[in-house]
Amino acid sequence: MTTTCMKHEMAQYDYIVIGAGSAGCVVANRLTEDPNTKVLLLEAGGPDTKPELQVPNLWPTTLLGSEVDWAYLTEGEPYLNNRKILSSRGKVLGGSSSINGMIYIRGNERDYDSWQALGNTGWSYQDVLPYFKKSENQQRGASLFHGVDGPLSITDPLSPAKVSQRFVEAAIAQGYEQNPDFNGVQQEGAGLYQVTVKDGKRQSTAVAFLRPIKDRPNLTIQTGALVTRLLFEGKRAVGVTYVQNGKEYQVRNNSEVILSAGAFESPKLLMLSGIGPAEHLRAVGIPAIVDLPGVGQNLQDHPLAVIAYQSTTDVPVAPSSNGGEAGLFMHTNNNLDEAPNLQFTIVPILYVDPAYAHEGPAFTLPFYITRPESRGSVRLRSSSPFDPPLIRVNYLQKESDMQLMVEGLKILRQIVYSDAFNEFRGEEIAPGSSVQSDKAIEDYIRQTCGTGWHPVGTCKMGIDRMAVVDPQLKVRGIEGLRVVDASIMPTMIAGNTNASAIMIGEKAADLIKVGTKLPQ
Repeated sequence: MTTTCMKHEMAQYDYIVIGAGSAGCVVANRLTEDPNTKVLLLEAGGPDTKPELQVPNLWPTTLLGSEVDWAYLTEGEPYLNNRKILSSRGKVLGGSSSINGMIYIRGNERDYDSWQALGNTGWSYQDVLPYFKKSENQQRGASLFHGVDGPLSITDPLSPAKVSQRFVEAAIAQGYEQNPDFNGVQQEGAGLYQVTVKDGKRQSTAVAFLRPIKDRPNLTIQTGALVTRLLFEGKRAVGVTYVQNGKEYQVRNNSEVILSAGAFESPKLLMLSGIGPAEHLRAVGIPAIVDLPGVGQNLQDHPLAVIAYQSTTDVPVAPSSNGGEAGLFMHTNNNLDEAPNLQFTIVPILYVDPAYAHEGPAFTLPFYITRPESRGSVRLRSSSPFDPPLIRVNYLQKESDMQLMVEGLKILRQIVYSDAFNEFRGEEIAPGSSVQSDKAIEDYIRQTCGTGWHPVGTCKMGIDRMAVVDPQLKVRGIEGLRVVDASIMPTMIAGNTNASAIMIGEKAADLIKVGTKLPQ
């Protein structure tokens, strides 16, 4: 690509936020509450003007793989028959919150307490709960666990499919508790999910946090702006270089650069800028500014598999439906002192590997282990910012992960064969009734398992040698630079990650306000 460099040597902004995704939109909103604070928000994707972005039930069929999706491919996954797994990430204002399944799950309180136990002071459940509540405009009203003054609408499904309600009844018939609020007193049990939907339309962070403030004079939003490297003076971040419409720009800031590009792109940009494992950087021709071995390591994601059934009656999906309307969190070991280790969902459509394509009404039950032990990495493919990162998740690397997936499939079959499903249950489409032995189930999972779309951990927060950021989210060894997105999670949470990414944005904004004194 031929570019013309246009330098803006004078610092026009106090903060530069890289990435208008689930966390970046929140940070931009909260920092510009002070009219004297100038923020530049750079998003590599486009504006969120595509009408399909607002229709909840279109995300799996219309948005994934489209022009608003980065559509990353992993390297051949060695424990999934060397298959390359498509990992969708939002390439649009709102990031992945603009193309996700809209399930609002915070994870388990034990998740955050474990973060604090690893040395991340200020990240216990009691510390982060106020930030979850701060974002919320909870349909059910204010409570100990929920807020109503935030910009993000959290609602109950408008017209849940009958088969989704039957799933809850079937799980209860199998002895699981009914849970009216997965984000309340406890996470365990079966119930309907709450969703980031308002008046039947998607509530991305672009809709909730950016759209109402886009005309603030102290906020500048640039789309189609791919940041190619960070700029430093010594060991201090002072700006960025980005490419937009074929031209290269440099822009500087007074206070901090906030990197909110996600679990794949945040470590990629750090490494492109000379922050990362020195040996790897040398191998691709990049001088190391700071040798941080943890950059790009510790990649975690939820490995997702499904079972699917023909339906003996139609299972229509309302346009306002997010698809995954009901779920179950459970412990296979009955240890309530730990976070649940399995999450199940029901989808009133057929959503399977193409090898199991089927005509006619059907329903699918996706499931994943919530706290996988397997770990992967993100690396640079080359020194070019235009090459996609080299991603290897190592799904099901640990035998314990595979054993739990096999157990999960068996549990789902028990639920589906409860009397509550008699009205809908037809022939098993995937993996099929002939797949019964543990070995046969393992083979099916290795051939069809994919992603839960929840990559985290590649710029992990901590105090150990592999930590990339400290508990204030400051990059180790560099001044004026923080990472604020799901990549800072030291360990996976039990559930969908979008709500936690939003919380990270809320908490980071306060840390930034307290920790940065702007020049007078």
